[in-house]
Amino acid sequence: MTQRLTLYTAKVSPYAHRVELALEETKLEYTRFEIDLRNKPEWYAPLVNPACQVPAIAYGGPVVDPSQSSPESEKITESLVLLEFVADLTGKLLPKDPVQRAKVRFFIDAVSNTVGPAFVASVIRGEPVAKIHEAIEKIQALLSAEGYAVGSDFTIADAALVPFLARLEVALKNDLGAFEEGTGLKAFEALSSEPKFARYRKYIADVKARDSYKKTFDEEFIHASLSKLSTSRKLAPTS
Repeated sequence: MTQRLTLYTAKVSPYAHRVELALEETKLEYTRFEIDLRNKPEWYAPLVNPACQVPAIAYGGPVVDPSQSSPESEKITESLVLLEFVADLTGKLLPKDPVQRAKVRFFIDAVSNTVGPAFVASVIRGEPVAKIHEAIEKIQALLSAEGYAVGSDFTIADAALVPFLARLEVALKNDLGAFEEGTGLKAFEALSSEPKFARYRKYIADVKARDSYKKTFDEEFIHASLSKLSTSRKLAPTS
């Protein structure tokens, strides 16, 4: 029997979103606790995650308020570790075939070296949005011809990727981020219309139709968060 599980998360974090997607896909029962990353609770580091980051899971132990996490529960951190943990707990989100499982893990490694860094580089640091196109082209080339990242079933490979694509879409179509003003919208228009991104468009549409995505992605919240970043960009001194 699965033990009590509490997820410490934050809507703004694509890393935490990964684990929420996995939990919703598996229908695993859990308690969700939002951490304000701008004002982290004093108890969070000593009781849950010494690195003071999300996501984190407290697994097992007695029934307690999440803000009083018991030392009897196991504390597990890092988004990719947690994706594997959820898959192991439920027997879902990973193929049974060893070759397919290897493909899932290869895909996750590719995400960690393409889309994730491109999101940070362009949206957070303001580097050219061309990096986003390059990353999406690379990851698109690895997608299965139909279905999801690796075959017809949603796996932890998809959970690893989708949170970044979701935030990139909001950033680009609203021209919100640290990148040069106007370039986000142009990048979004290319993704939305150019034939070479057709597989990407089908993939993101299929993912957004899933209940797990609808339940875990708050577009209005992400829009507001990125708006603050964009406002800071515009107010920053130019000399």
